Amino acid sequence: MTPRIVLTKKLAKLITLSCCFSVATSTVAQQVNIENLEKKPVVTTVSKANNPIKPFTATYSVLHKSKKVGKGTRKLTYQEDGTVEYSYETDISWLIFSDTRKETSIVTLKNNTVIPQKYEYIREGTGRDKHYVWEFDVQNNTATDLKNDRTVEVDFSQPLQDTLSYHLQHRLKMIAHPEQRQFVYPVIKTSGKVKNYVYQYDGEEELMLPYGLIKTIRLKREIIEKKRITYAWFAPELNYLLVKLYQVKAGAEQFEAQLTNLVIDGEPPTSSPK
Repeated sequence: MTPRIVLTKKLAKLITLSCCFSVATSTVAQQVNIENLEKKPVVTTVSKANNPIKPFTATYSVLHKSKKVGKGTRKLTYQEDGTVEYSYETDISWLIFSDTRKETSIVTLKNNTVIPQKYEYIREGTGRDKHYVWEFDVQNNTATDLKNDRTVEVDFSQPLQDTLSYHLQHRLKMIAHPEQRQFVYPVIKTSGKVKNYVYQYDGEEELMLPYGLIKTIRLKREIIEKKRITYAWFAPELNYLLVKLYQVKAGAEQFEAQLTNLVIDGEPPTSSPK
């Protein structure tokens, strides 16, 4: 395998939003006190009508060294059975490398809390393909790896998330607590282990994106042992939608993703800066 191909495989692992937004926190970060996380709530189902996040489709351009190499799409839909489907997919093409990925979480929303029901991840393209499917039983505190027919015990008395559903939980938390400066999420990895993901407030910034000019809140996640820093920008006027993501490793740029288009409940938002 030539050095060029090795480089592109590294890019594939880093360029997908969901993957970079699912990195285990540093040892120091995992020692952060998580007492401020939500306690298990009294169950009250939240309907589509009064849920703070309406159905949406957000499209992103994925860049490497300022050149577009693909796109990503994040989508939320409400199902007839009362569950919510939350998905993220990417389609990347760079030099002779190709990579398509899709993550899907089926969740329920209760008292502003995301409760995962099922998670699926599919990756195809250059290199090894991957496919994971997990189901979660909150009542019995178990998570089942359907592909490998194994079940592990987990503690749902804490607000556990899968590696995609916590993005939705994070957005709901920012909507409910815009003043909060630190966020910690226990996440069930595809290995069955639970990791804490930690985000810190890093300031406010006005960005010019393909979508338009927009004010944002910037968060930072640093993985000390991997020399990796990820910056994420969320727009208050878009109900704290993720509008930009940027990652550096050992001082070198890895990738950037920028919001290009947004459709809310079938129509462009009236607050669109376009």
